[in-house]
Amino acid sequence: MSYENHFDYIIIGHGLAGLQLALGFSEDNALKHKKVALIDPSDKSYNDKTWSFWEIGMSKWDAIVEKSWETVRFYSNSLSLTLPLNPYTYKSIRSIDFYNWAKEILQKSENIYFINDSIISTTETNNVLVQGKVETYTANHVFDSRIPNDYNSEIEKFTLVQQHFKGWIIETETPHFNPNAITMMDYRFQHQNSTSFVYVLPFSETRALIEYTFFTPKTVSESVYDDAIKDYIESHLEIEKYKIVETEMGNIPMTDFPFWNYNTKHITKIGTGGGWVKGSTGYSFKHTEKNVAVIISNIKNRQQPSNKLFKKKYKFYDKIFLNVLKTNNEKGVWIFEQFYAKNAIPTMFRFLDEESSFTEDVKIMRSLFSWRFISAFFRVLFRR
Repeated sequence: MSYENHFDYIIIGHGLAGLQLALGFSEDNALKHKKVALIDPSDKSYNDKTWSFWEIGMSKWDAIVEKSWETVRFYSNSLSLTLPLNPYTYKSIRSIDFYNWAKEILQKSENIYFINDSIISTTETNNVLVQGKVETYTANHVFDSRIPNDYNSEIEKFTLVQQHFKGWIIETETPHFNPNAITMMDYRFQHQNSTSFVYVLPFSETRALIEYTFFTPKTVSESVYDDAIKDYIESHLEIEKYKIVETEMGNIPMTDFPFWNYNTKHITKIGTGGGWVKGSTGYSFKHTEKNVAVIISNIKNRQQPSNKLFKKKYKFYDKIFLNVLKTNNEKGVWIFEQFYAKNAIPTMFRFLDEESSFTEDVKIMRSLFSWRFISAFFRVLFRR
């Protein structure tokens, strides 16, 4: 093996987590000289998803944010809310814009290497042997975004709620959308009493992403999404003429599977494969940014990269929420009604960002107080 194939760090997968981590290395004065390889079979040259998140003020992501909003709306058959987000702003980024922006920055570094290869295996000794289909590599430490092999065989022992969705980006001939407010959840279009809703991101008066989303243990056929979106556009929005300019479809695992147990001395799991997706919401963009900052700090302080990546109390809260959604899925709309109606936006966002105080935690829990949550609490408690 040639010396050129040895790296200080190998990042397997250059999606959201891999690219944010590589940016973290390149932006840190103490680490930017490290030799880093990003290995992925794809060159990430197409738009495969939309990331949305909330944050206070400006950030480096503003350079690639497609649209931001300061108001959200929530609907159900019994509730209609319009909520100002201040001091937060809700922002949306197209994945292709993030990929291109990150790669442009990273390709200017002499120490960052993009490699197209599929990784077959990793073997840990004094360092890590990484076997690809094309080449063999070694590294002092590997950051691996692949979902552990045990996931498929072991997931039945854990709680899994799948956030599955399909969205259409449509354009209309005349103005139909309010570009100043998003529809976070519209539960008036539930599918067979499941936790399912319409999500709308209006990019302009004539262009919007309309997505049909489920939080359910099982998935549905693609026609279910299409029929619901079409009905929402034509019957609810009363839009007769429109064109579909883009579609996106995905499935995000919302689970309490212990991805972090697969971190070792020389291998750290990242991204979806590391449990970086928030179990109770499916959001990942800002959680990834925070985890990257922790990893960079750990490395500089000569600690394990995975040290203190997770806060146990929030994992426990997520387990309770997922348990309720799995066992009482038809009650999901009630959960979100209470969550949005009885809590201020800053309290909700701090809780979801895992930055809330104990007092705020209690307030959130009180708003969701019911026999369903009490029984889920004990089921989770005695399963630990």
